[in-house]
Amino acid sequence: MLNLISLTSSPLGALGQLSLLAALAFTLAGLGLAVIGGWRADARVTEAARRATWAVFALVSLATLILMVALLRDDFSVRYVAEHSMRASPTWVKITSLWGALAGSVLLWTWLLAGYTFILSLTLRKDALRPWVLGTMFVSLLFFVGVCAGVASPFTPVSQLPADGQGPNPLLQNHWMMAVHPVLLYLGFVGLSVPFAYAVAALVTGRLSDHWVAVTRRWTLVAWTFLTAAIVAGGWWSYETLGWGGYWAWDPVENASLIPWLITTAFLHSVQIQERRGLMRSWNVWLIVLAYSSTVLGTFLNRSGIVQSVHAFAGGPIGPVFLGFLALLLVSGIALAAWRAPRLRDDADLAEPVSREGAFLAGNWIFLVFAFMVLLGTLFPTFVEAWQGRRDASVGPAFYNAFAIPLGLGLLLLMGVGPLLPWRRVSGARLGRTLWPLGLASLGAALVALALGVRAWGVLGTVALAAYNVAGLTLLTRRTQRERVAAGRAGGLGALLREQPRRQGAHLAHLGLVVMALGLAFSGAYRQDAQITLTVAGPPVRLLNETLSLQAIQRRARPNGQSTVAQVLIDGRPFEARMNTYLQSGSTAFPAPAVRYGLLGDTYLLMTAADPAGRWASVRLIESPLVSWIWWGTLIICLGAVATLMPPRRVNRVAAATPQVGPPRLAGRRREA
Repeated sequence: MLNLISLTSSPLGALGQLSLLAALAFTLAGLGLAVIGGWRADARVTEAARRATWAVFALVSLATLILMVALLRDDFSVRYVAEHSMRASPTWVKITSLWGALAGSVLLWTWLLAGYTFILSLTLRKDALRPWVLGTMFVSLLFFVGVCAGVASPFTPVSQLPADGQGPNPLLQNHWMMAVHPVLLYLGFVGLSVPFAYAVAALVTGRLSDHWVAVTRRWTLVAWTFLTAAIVAGGWWSYETLGWGGYWAWDPVENASLIPWLITTAFLHSVQIQERRGLMRSWNVWLIVLAYSSTVLGTFLNRSGIVQSVHAFAGGPIGPVFLGFLALLLVSGIALAAWRAPRLRDDADLAEPVSREGAFLAGNWIFLVFAFMVLLGTLFPTFVEAWQGRRDASVGPAFYNAFAIPLGLGLLLLMGVGPLLPWRRVSGARLGRTLWPLGLASLGAALVALALGVRAWGVLGTVALAAYNVAGLTLLTRRTQRERVAAGRAGGLGALLREQPRRQGAHLAHLGLVVMALGLAFSGAYRQDAQITLTVAGPPVRLLNETLSLQAIQRRARPNGQSTVAQVLIDGRPFEARMNTYLQSGSTAFPAPAVRYGLLGDTYLLMTAADPAGRWASVRLIESPLVSWIWWGTLIICLGAVATLMPPRRVNRVAAATPQVGPPRLAGRRREA
């Protein structure tokens, strides 16, 4: 490592490497102090470990800032800058180059991890969990800071100073979403380290009461919200950048982000059962261990080169290192959970299958089966290559759709009825009263869809279950409003949200998922695609019920390349479809489609070829119904998740004139399940 510092010709590179080495030293010291503080129950030593997190965050922040300055100043004596940036790149591209390649992306991960640890150090309670939570975070920091300072250092010097850099990957500068998607994804991935640290601390200390779960739920929800936004932002990037008119191709790296989302979603539902009923303690420990481990698995797949993906980085020495860290997490989690198995017993047996607990447990199993099948399809070609030496094995969308559609419909079914069921058990009469309005709404929606020409069974099922869920959410809201009126409290939905942010935020997130499901179903089943060649100033052409005419073909120069632009009128509205070339891409062109977003569907125009003389252009027209519902649904989901984090407003409960039937309702946050 000292050789890197002595050989580099850049003061910035030397300072960045020294910052990482100093951060590594403080990480080791903090880990040692946290273990000693926990072992001896010494608050002063634990406090020293807590303050070490501040130093690590400051030093990793300095290293990140240094790399950013090197990118903006075109300091090509730093190899990362020389290989992944160039003078002609726009400023926003230089900034996003920080995470556009392997070493920089790991540094961003490390900085976010240090930031989460710093925030955690400011909020930790002074209890027996504190040193072990810090110690577990230091273990993750030790790995990532060590990788940054060692095998994937972004501050390695060049052997010979180039006049200009090689430039970033063209796909990473073809759309502004690359400034958003990776950061959101890492915020989600890294955020799951905090609940994992709490789970490990609870197992180490044996303090397996529901306190650690209550704290963990909020951290998990924050990470889950970022991960949700990141996955859909990645789909939007694919939709507008790759030129195929789709947003999800079951790509291995896409799948790697979906797996932790599925497991984390299962945890967020089952944790309610532990908080409310003292059940599924062991289950929740396993879920959080698997959730964080799956983020490391996704990072391994992305950076090892063992899977072929448009998102993956090239292979290198970092892959085996991540595989080792993944093995450490899994072995440690399994060993600790097995050690504490006697203390992870539930307070009672699981309730009847037809109950709220039963619905949540069934949903958990669907999420886990979904995650396992996605993992199986993702790794199957790798297993075939390892055992048979074949490189032609692949798993296509047909495999994933075969289980994703029925499992997704099953989740929609449980999501609608689960919150309406009581805890423990439900009588047959009450179940019938609960289900009949939902069944009536779903039947009516299905009949309307049939009348409008919907014939795909998956879409029909989605429409029916969407109405079923909306009916369920309406019943829940009306039930709560009646209780508020009976208690002498007025106000509309806003007052209800302020009083019960966790419950109503969850309802809002479920509504967003329904909107997204409709967008996925219709855009997947009823997408239309056609191609045609148009001549400049030629007669208008009808295609997919649209009228197209090519007005002109232009060449436009850009600082980092040039664009060929086809100006097309579609039903009188102007569209500009582009083919972008970059200085480092040579003659290879990258499409930049023109998209007209609409409430009921998008019109998507892609130029596939153009005459160098500017006389004609071949274009591809895609009509996708309800695609925008995916993006709007995601926004609603995230708003609902944020609402659940708000503190409930305290209210003075006034006894109602009408006597209450059944046991009194408990006040406070715990009652909000």
